[in-house]
This record gives sequence, C-alpha cells and structure tokens, in this order.
Amino acid sequence: MPAQKQQFPIDTVRHSTAHLLAAAVSDLYPGTKLGVGPVIENGFFYDLQTPQPITVNDLPKIEKRMRKIAERSEAYARENMPLDQAISFFKDMGQNFKVELLTDLKEKGTTKINAEEQQDVDAARPDVASVYRTGKFVDLCRGPHVATTRDLGAFKLTKVSGAYWRGNDKNPQLTRIYGLAFATQEELDAHLKMMEEAEKRDHRKLGKELELFTVINEIGLGLPLFYPKGALLRRLVENYIISEQEKRGYVPIWIPHITKGELYKISGHLDKYDAMYSPMKVDEDDYYLKPMNCPHFMMLYRQTPHSYRELPMRWTCTTTNYRYEKHGELSGLTRVRSLTQDDCHVFCMPDQIEKEISVMLEMIGKTYKVFGFKEFWVRISLRDPANPKNYLGSDEVWNMAEGALRKVVKKTGWNHKEATGEAAFYGPKLDFMMRDAIGREWQLSTVQLDFNLPERFGLEYAGEDGEKHRPVVIHRAILGSTERFLGIMIEHYAGAFPTWLAPVQVQIVPVGKAHIRPGKKLEKLLTDAGMRAHCDDANESVGYKIRKAEKAKVPYMLVVGDKEKSLKKLTVRRRGEEKQKSMALSAFVKKVQKEIAGYK
Repeated sequence: MPAQKQQFPIDTVRHSTAHLLAAAVSDLYPGTKLGVGPVIENGFFYDLQTPQPITVNDLPKIEKRMRKIAERSEAYARENMPLDQAISFFKDMGQNFKVELLTDLKEKGTTKINAEEQQDVDAARPDVASVYRTGKFVDLCRGPHVATTRDLGAFKLTKVSGAYWRGNDKNPQLTRIYGLAFATQEELDAHLKMMEEAEKRDHRKLGKELELFTVINEIGLGLPLFYPKGALLRRLVENYIISEQEKRGYVPIWIPHITKGELYKISGHLDKYDAMYSPMKVDEDDYYLKPMNCPHFMMLYRQTPHSYRELPMRWTCTTTNYRYEKHGELSGLTRVRSLTQDDCHVFCMPDQIEKEISVMLEMIGKTYKVFGFKEFWVRISLRDPANPKNYLGSDEVWNMAEGALRKVVKKTGWNHKEATGEAAFYGPKLDFMMRDAIGREWQLSTVQLDFNLPERFGLEYAGEDGEKHRPVVIHRAILGSTERFLGIMIEHYAGAFPTWLAPVQVQIVPVGKAHIRPGKKLEKLLTDAGMRAHCDDANESVGYKIRKAEKAKVPYMLVVGDKEKSLKKLTVRRRGEEKQKSMALSAFVKKVQKEIAGYK
C-alpha cells in the first residue's frame, strides 16, 4: 500500500509550488535570474528574468516539466547561512536579484524589504539567510516548505504578465508567471469552473456588450464614462438609496470637488493619507481634488451654533471623490480613480450612537435584500495597538469607539469577525463583506465611528446643561461607491438584471415595416404605464432582432406581427425561456408592474 501523503497548510503547499515553477523554468531556460515567488489568493506567482521571452503558449511546456520534477520526490532541504556567506553564494550563482535583497537586508534592515520579499528573508533573524535545495535547484527562502515534491497538491499555470523588479519602473522588467494550487484536483477543478463562470460575468466585458460603461484612454484610466443605459442603471441604484435615506430623516447637503490644502491639514489627511493627487496653485494657495468628503461636512457643521435639541443631525451627499490608485490596481468599475459615494455623516450625542448605528444597519440589511445580496458578514475593523502612530486620538477614545461597535453588531445576530489593523486612521469601522452568486467576496458598505475629527475641527453643541459638548460623528456609505457597487452587481446578475433594475424592461420586435407603427404605439402605451419599453424599428430580420434582445438580456420581448397588430393580444417571450406565450395587453401590463413594484 502506498504511503499516505502528508498534510501541510495550503499556503505552504502554494509557496512550495512556486519553487517548483522556478525550478522548472530554470531547467528549461538556463541562465534564468530569480526574483520573488510569493503566495497569493488561490495560488502563487514567480517573477523571473529569462534569457528568452516566455508567453502564455509556453505554459503547458513549463507545467509538464514541473510535473516531471514533482514525480522525483525531491526533498525541500533547508540550509542556514550567515548573511555574508549567502551574499557570496548567490553572487557566485549570478543571482543578482537575490544578492540585492540580501545586501539591502544587511545594510538597511527589514525596512527596505516589502511583504512579497519577506517570504525570501526572515525579518526575525536578519543576520541569517536560509536556503532551500530541491534537487539541483537552489533558492533563497525563509520557508517553511512541504517535505518533498510529492507532497504538493494539484496545480495549474494560468497567465503571464510583466512586472518591474521591486515594483519600480526604473528597474528591469521581469516575467511574472501565475499559477493556481490546491490540496486536491477536485478543489482545483471547482475553482477553474468558478473562474470560467467569473469570466462570463466579468463586468468589464458585460459593460461593453450591454453598452453600460467604457473607459477611454484619452480621458484616463480609472475614469469610467457611462452610456445612457449605464447612467440610467446608476441613477436607479442611487435614487433607491436617496429614497430610503429620506424616509429615515437624512437631509442632503452639497459640497465642491476641490478645496484648499488647509482643510486637509486640519483633518490630518495631508499627513496620514497617501492617495491624494498633487495640488494645483489657485491664487497662491494649494488646492486639491477632494479624495474624501468628511472634512467638508465637519466644516459646514462648524459654521453655525447647534443645540442638543437638533441632534442627531443626519447629513448626506452623493458626490464624486478622486483618489490616486496605481495603474496596475485599476479594474473596470471595482477599482477606479473617480468614485461616487452615497456619503452620510451623522452628528450625535454619545448616548445616541447605538440607535443611530442600528438605523444604518437596518437600512443596509434591507438594501442587500432588495438587490439580491443574500450572503454577507461584518468585519469589525480595529486599530493595531502595536502601531499607535498610525492613528489619531487617545486609547480611551479608541476603546470607547471599538466597544460601541462590538455591542451594536452583536445585537443584530449577523455573522461578524474582528480584524486588527483595518481601522481608518481616525476611528474603528464596520465593513460589510458580501458573497456574490458564484462565491466571491466583496467589501460594500461601511460604518465608521469617529471621536477624533470632531476634536480636530472643534465641533460643539450646547447641551441640556447649557455647557458646550463635543458631538460624535458616524460616517456611513451603503453602496460604498456607486461604481464599485455597479461592477459587483453586474457580475452578481451576469448582466441579467431583475425587471425593476433592467435599463430596458420590454423590447418590442416588429416583424416587418407594416408592424412598426403598432409597435411604436405599444411602446407608448407601456411607457405611459411606467415601463421602460423600446421598439426596435431597425431594418433587420425578426430573428436578428430577437437575438439582439437576448444578447442585451432584456427581461421581456414582445413580437408584433399580423396577429398582434390590434394590440389586444401580445406574443410574449420571457428572458431565458424558449416558449412564447399569448397574453392580453392588460394582463401583461399588470404582470410587469407587479414585478417592478415587487422589490419594495
């Protein structure tokens, strides 16, 4: 009976598979220089400088060599070396990138070693380097690794891209090879199936096919533009939030998109926030595109005196912010440089905190239900006590704020977890993590409790005792950002939106020229009944028009031919159903109106 494979943590398996990849490439392309090969979500990558270019067409050959090496049951053998010896060792091997890492470690310490590179060197033992040998392959690595190559699980190489050494465009560009790794073939197959489904749902692809949005190079990456259907979709989403807010006593304000740098000095963002664009000179002052709205709310509150009788004061503004995101991190609508927030700030007294956050959580829960997001959990994002310099405010204030959030979340009964180091610099927060239709996790809503910005801005209200008191501010965004919410929603529904959300709810398909006039009449009747209907009067075949409507994922199609010219009876085709139904106009109108109203 063959020996049972030893079980190792999945990250250990993935990192060991990254070494196997580097060993295979070094085998196939002698003279390869090794960069770094860290673990990432669901797999790994390795950055390599090869003597000849590697493309995606080379991946099957590399994968075949990886399997051949794995079959040998090569041991992952560790050897510790003094730092100077390790530098000489890798210099003799011609591995200049490893030499650079070790030299930086020796001369500058771990401050110059980033998270990816720290998988190569041990920050806890900066005077020692560990080397792993796998057969004839040698790599710098802190470990740990599996025992032998036979302890690896199922793996697959997926793509190739370029990456600058250490993320600096002044350094050499390396080839980055990505791979997946799982404990079993069944897990890998399940993930590949999910990736295939994710590709079909990719909001960037669907955004183009459904004419929702685009990104134009001449305008700028991360700055999406919305076609009429996409603009309507975002208006529907934003209007829903606005309507729900107004029912709960939130009132709108409006703020500008640029501001003096002085405002961000007061708030602390100039010192603590690194995603701001460079300033522009206006009348000898530095002005900034606003990356967030909080300071504007604070300053507006400060302009007039307030009494405890006015609190809680619930102010809201749907407005666009501008943040510098690195080129490589931009992605369709989910990571942009212009993001629109359904931003809200509640100014309240300490004894009102729990009630106000409860109102927010009730609204968040309802919103997720309406948009079909059934699975979510709450991350209680706390400060990192080991790095107090990264945060504003005293321990007493932070303990009070974190305790308040814990208390209100526990009352909901929702699944929640605490995450140290995920707080904003001015206060702890609740981050809502949603699982979409194929199991991917996204962050959406956020609720942040803030005792610090009111202090920095000197906010006050007159208490019942006649004395001045400091209000607490609760920051809240339900969508998070409109753009990101839309990107997630497009993928969640694969572009097949429920009837109430569909930009076009009913597509009318005239069979021929003689049927365009009754088709247009039907369009008006449905529009007057509160539907978004469109008559396709293009000079095309009826089959082509139907395929167009199917591709556009319109919920309903109405074919108008000789039988339907009177409009008394309609031929109805429902999205996703082959069979057509005959239905009276009045019955169809009632059916669709009920679907549209049903989300409420």
